[in-house]
Amino acid sequence: MHVTDLLQLEALDLAVLWAEDDLLAREISGVTATDLADPSRFLQQGEIVLSGLVWWQDGDSRAKADRFVTALRTAGAPALLAGEETHGAVPDALVESCRAHGLALLAVPAHTSFRAITDEVYLRQWGDLSRRQDDHYALPGNVRTELSRLLAASAPLDALLDQALAHLGGPACSVVSATGRTVAVAASAAADARAAGPAGTGARTGLRVDAESSAYDAWYLRLPGGADQVPPRVLYEIADVVARYRQGRAGRDAAVRRRATELLAAIDSTPATGGDSDGKSLMTPLRACGLPEQGPYRVISAVAGQRPDDATAALTEALRHLPGVRFAVGQLPDGGTAAVLHEPGAGEPDAVRRLADLWPALHACAPSRALHAGAGDPAATAADLHGSLVQARYALSAVRLERPSVEPGAAARLVTMADLTSLDALLAGIPTDVRAVFSARTLGPLADESRAAHRVLLETLEAFLAHNASWARTAEAMHLHVNTVHYRVQRIEFLTGRDLSRLDHKLDLRAALICRPGR
Repeated sequence: MHVTDLLQLEALDLAVLWAEDDLLAREISGVTATDLADPSRFLQQGEIVLSGLVWWQDGDSRAKADRFVTALRTAGAPALLAGEETHGAVPDALVESCRAHGLALLAVPAHTSFRAITDEVYLRQWGDLSRRQDDHYALPGNVRTELSRLLAASAPLDALLDQALAHLGGPACSVVSATGRTVAVAASAAADARAAGPAGTGARTGLRVDAESSAYDAWYLRLPGGADQVPPRVLYEIADVVARYRQGRAGRDAAVRRRATELLAAIDSTPATGGDSDGKSLMTPLRACGLPEQGPYRVISAVAGQRPDDATAALTEALRHLPGVRFAVGQLPDGGTAAVLHEPGAGEPDAVRRLADLWPALHACAPSRALHAGAGDPAATAADLHGSLVQARYALSAVRLERPSVEPGAAARLVTMADLTSLDALLAGIPTDVRAVFSARTLGPLADESRAAHRVLLETLEAFLAHNASWARTAEAMHLHVNTVHYRVQRIEFLTGRDLSRLDHKLDLRAALICRPGR
């Protein structure tokens, strides 16, 4: 299908704002709908871009339009289809930017839905494929035609599997995620799916579906009875059908993430001590994400290596293992990843406890990558969500500083505030630079460990505090005379300005020892 084909569909009522003939002749491989100001990471070569222009505000500079258009050109988008509903018309700055950068621009009137455009693209695309010579395919022509119709109608993936396998007698087939979650199952395989093992069992086996995904949310086409039940060419064509189904769903998933990102931004900017103490400002974004207006809720923050998209995929995949738990996963204003979930009712298993059990299966998807999460305490109301977010961030910081990297075989971790029950765990969440400054100022001259005398005094201080400030037990543990311990403690008190007979000063020095760089 080509860009010009869209203009010939009268039902869409599209208008060319700027384009040259060679641009209209470019081929379309798919559709991406976005309202991000910089959508580059979500775009794929050959996909037209649908945008409602929510990212544009009256008075914005031409430079903002240039950045958006440049991202589309760099990603290889054949055309931009801009909606007129938000602003009444496509901004002149965007038209000029498309002209300057050589990107075809089509206007989408308010009465034409983006869904209608998407359906037409995939219907035409599959229709073109079905008209090729039959010997090019292993699936029969009537099967391909019916699959095209089902894809255009956004039919469930289960129905697509049933249709694709019916002419072979309906062998058992399913689609599973990288963690072993059943995504879809053909009717003939329903019993096998119900009898499936725990998360991770049989994961990452079968034919991988070639679609945009990470290690955490990849899909696999599986035949429990063995791949010899289906000819290889048929199996690959079915995998391609599944990939196209997922590609068609990608736009809807992106819209869900954007709504979750808006909710997280609202939570982040609405502290419980602010003017919105009852959380009324969160009602609209909560509803947009499909979350109830009444709690309890919980916020979970996650990190997977250096890529926020991987953390989003990992957290989403984990939460999809929890039936009955409603959630929204998006990006925080600081670039981190977080989820807001609605906790199950009384008597139901704790969602975070079930997530902790799933975490090793997620980690197994990318064993060399740091995968950690922090969970805040339950939030009884929307007004308490900010506090749960703060706690989730702190718990994540604590586990990241405690385990800054994951070595092969090491388990990833999901930490809750309930896990921070010691001074060591509490201090682990404080940024490294802050810990270093606190330690240096509290220990004073003793912080300079390049001097042998200071190292001896620090060793004595650690032993003294570890033995509850007992002179005798410290002397025994260090094989010293009690008078030597007395002398060293006096030197420590002089150099640090602290009195080790006082509990608060003991705690200060204990915290300073924990916060030393490299500890």
